[in-house]
Amino acid sequence: MSTDPYVAPELDELPRQEQNVAPGVHLPPPRAWWLGRPGDEVALSQPQGLLFGSPGPNVGYALALVERARDRFALAPHEEVEDASAIVGELAMRRGASYGRAPVMHDIECAMLVFGYQGGCAPDFAEWRARVVEGARHDYFRRRTLCDAVPIDALRLAPSVLATRVEEVRRQVREAAERAGTLA
Repeated sequence: MSTDPYVAPELDELPRQEQNVAPGVHLPPPRAWWLGRPGDEVALSQPQGLLFGSPGPNVGYALALVERARDRFALAPHEEVEDASAIVGELAMRRGASYGRAPVMHDIECAMLVFGYQGGCAPDFAEWRARVVEGARHDYFRRRTLCDAVPIDALRLAPSVLATRVEEVRRQVREAAERAGTLA
């Protein structure tokens, strides 16, 4: 593309500040940056606490992986697959973020295992799960409460190791969710 005839081509090439400085005067080097502006400290760390979640790279990919696994969900009577998908996706996001990576299918499998969606869980746990997961697809607080109830050290276990400790983890999840007092 040709240059506009009334725009000098060297304007972009000239230093912008030095042309305004008197001859013989030089600009000083920039001062060192220091943490002192409002919001600087907040920007350097992730806030911790209830309902903040677990930010990580590409966590939304867990939702695509959950869609691939939907036909393998073992649901209790009156349990909706959308609610189960929301819980499994949220827990898979947390597991992937704990490793500092995007979710993978192992994260989905671990989440399904913790909440008993791979089948073979105790009937009383399946009944409890159906009650507390109801409406989770539309209730962020419910999803966060259930996912935060899973101990992170248990969640980070390999799927084969987690399978040997799953009953203990489910008991911990149930107790923590009931302590929160917001779930039925």
